[in-house]
Amino acid sequence: MHDLVRIACRRALMEVWTGRENATFRLPPSLLALDPGDVVRLDHAGRALEFRIVSVIDANDRTVEAVRQDREQSDLPPGAVRPTSVARRLVFGSPDVILLDLPQLAEDQPAHRPFAAAHAVPWPGEVAVFRSPSNEGFELVAAIGTRARTGVLAADLDPGPTSRFDHANAVLVDLRSGTLESVTDLALLGGANVLAIESAPGAWEVLQAGTVELVAPGRSRLTRLLRGQRGTEHAMGTPTPAGARLVLLGDGLVPLPIGEADLGVPWTWRAGPANRAVTDEIYVSQEFTPKGVGLRPFRPGHLRAARAANGDIAISWIRRSRALAADSWVAAEVPLLEESEAYQVDVLDGASVLRTVTVVGSEAIYGAADQTADWGAPLSPGSTITLRVSQLSAFVGRGTPATATLSV
Repeated sequence: MHDLVRIACRRALMEVWTGRENATFRLPPSLLALDPGDVVRLDHAGRALEFRIVSVIDANDRTVEAVRQDREQSDLPPGAVRPTSVARRLVFGSPDVILLDLPQLAEDQPAHRPFAAAHAVPWPGEVAVFRSPSNEGFELVAAIGTRARTGVLAADLDPGPTSRFDHANAVLVDLRSGTLESVTDLALLGGANVLAIESAPGAWEVLQAGTVELVAPGRSRLTRLLRGQRGTEHAMGTPTPAGARLVLLGDGLVPLPIGEADLGVPWTWRAGPANRAVTDEIYVSQEFTPKGVGLRPFRPGHLRAARAANGDIAISWIRRSRALAADSWVAAEVPLLEESEAYQVDVLDGASVLRTVTVVGSEAIYGAADQTADWGAPLSPGSTITLRVSQLSAFVGRGTPATATLSV
């Protein structure tokens, strides 16, 4: 029975294939004996081909439409038996999943949410990300549908200048997949070629590269750098060692939809192919505590100290904003995203904190009486003082501090 079915199926397929050829021709009224279903033989290009008549229209002459046929198809043996399953089973390995706490990257992404990126070869189609406060009861929080472009540093990366191009350093990277291309300065300032490099566990520097040179298969040399972007200048390593992980910030980077109340909780995360159960051994597990880096105020800029005639020291700085709109060239003032503009100023003696002052606004006074209490006497002209200034957030507390040793 199975052979008969295979013969019928093969015959039907061959008839469809042969029937791609058709013919239309006219006959005189004298050939009235030909009807639909009859087979005629036509000589064409030195070949004798059989055609089966499918329609006849009688008018002044007989118009005949016919399709090619091959009688030998009726004697075809059954085709070879084909397996009903894939001959070679695809085997997926555990994905490499990176969880990143980064500054806010887009207006439509809540600032407090961290990100996930995954890489696997072959790509399983979708990687599911689960979390749990313990090692059971995992909850699905995200699905990664695109493989991220990840890699590692192929050489150490020294710190560099911020707020201007870094022409001294080059980033040598090994990418696991994908490529980078050089871009114009206009495209670079518009947000092209953005990478996050892990200078220390959990510390990510965001940088951009304008010039890309392919130096070996999978290895690129990046120059014309913009360092410490989005307030990550504090994350520049000294230096960042070769082998440090990197992620291209674009397709494949997925924000994790967690609430602000989840920040600071030491969650257990598991990720693996979405078509497997979370308990499958192919899933990878890691500990990760979201800290809401996107809510952390940037470090202030341009710390200054000036000595007054009465011995007081006036300390000032310039406020920075973590808002994406702060990059505007036309705004008169950068937005204030905190509930109020407040700072804490630490007076340092080496690693020791002699005094902490909380102020509203971007100025503080270190009075002569306080200097005497801290140092035994007011600081003399030409002395140096080390200060640490942090903007305050009502949600995450101190922001990234700015530290400077100033002459008074």
